[in-house]
Amino acid sequence: MTADILFYIIIAIILINFIKDKILDALNAKHFNDAVPAEINDVYDENEYKKSQAYKKVNYKFGIWASLFSLVLTLGFLLLDGFEYVDTIARSYSDNPILIGLIFFGIIMIASDIITTPFAYYKTFVIEEKFGFNKTTKKTFILDKIKGLLMTVIIGGGIIALIIWFYQLTKSQFWLYAWGIVTIFTIFMNMFYSRLIVPMFNKQTPLEDGELRNKISDYAKSVGFSLNKIFIIDGSKRSTKANAYFSGFGSEKRVTLYDTLVNDLDDEEIVAVLAHEVGHYKRKHIIFNLVSSVLLTGLTLYILSIFISNPLLSNAIGVETPSFHVGLIAFGLLYSPISEVTGLIMNYVSRVFEYQADDYAINTYKAEPLITSLKKLSKNSLSNLTPHKAYVFMHYSHPTLLERVRNLRK
Repeated sequence: MTADILFYIIIAIILINFIKDKILDALNAKHFNDAVPAEINDVYDENEYKKSQAYKKVNYKFGIWASLFSLVLTLGFLLLDGFEYVDTIARSYSDNPILIGLIFFGIIMIASDIITTPFAYYKTFVIEEKFGFNKTTKKTFILDKIKGLLMTVIIGGGIIALIIWFYQLTKSQFWLYAWGIVTIFTIFMNMFYSRLIVPMFNKQTPLEDGELRNKISDYAKSVGFSLNKIFIIDGSKRSTKANAYFSGFGSEKRVTLYDTLVNDLDDEEIVAVLAHEVGHYKRKHIIFNLVSSVLLTGLTLYILSIFISNPLLSNAIGVETPSFHVGLIAFGLLYSPISEVTGLIMNYVSRVFEYQADDYAINTYKAEPLITSLKKLSKNSLSNLTPHKAYVFMHYSHPTLLERVRNLRK
């Protein structure tokens, strides 16, 4: 196989992915005006439903233009040898492979962030603002960008530097060391994300003593679930949309409730949502997802180790001097169909897990408050109640509201 053939394969993958996504988006958009099934027709009144339809249509059109821009930019960068240009700049500053790789990825990351920021700004301050979701100030938006950039430079740069270093030392065996690094980092982040990273972006305060905390504690005790750390996070500083999640293991185990969730739901509904989250924990879903992620990373790195030394990878995207960092970009583009398949499998497993967590909530608490909480959350985020089945299969990590309500009432 020649570099030219590999180049055209990469172009074909990008185009096929784009066409596939646009077909799915169009199929989904055709169902925006469908009649809402009887089981969930109490989510919206007539005006609210029109608002949700308008929100879906605006996001659909925005998505088309944003993805089209991304496609043109990506193809243009490949056709005009953009990676060769960036690699030449990186090599002009150093002969050290680690520094060259860091400069190379740094240029691409910063340029990508600059280009995509106007889209993120429009999404936040025009679309989300128009439909009453946005609570982000321009100051918070800018600070989030800066903090995210610094974290990427420090954490991402550190991991990339270590991986390139191991590659220089061990060549084909580097994947084992890289796998070890990523595994340690993944476990560490699962344990301490809420303690170390979240405070950089949000304020977390322990749920104060009172009726809600007592109800949560009583439920946790009834199912033999040790839960001392319950926090409220100020999600309302960015959006009116609500959420709740578990994080950590052992002594670091905690539940985090968005303040918007506490404001939108009554106590029984909050406990029902919590019962669902406890279900994930009790059914070992969190452990399964962690182990699956680690194993999938190992498989990806092993496949990478087989091809990374082949100069065809670098040459395929127009770079004359073969290198690990350029090969990594080419491999990522070629590997995307496999990522698509593994993503589909993980989405399917995730949907099964959601049903299991709902079943756990029914068996240990009540069905009705979970149903009403799901309906309220869907209403408050103007969710699509009638998505196309193909779109759900390809993109949803949770069953639709209709599917969950039917399961809860079966």
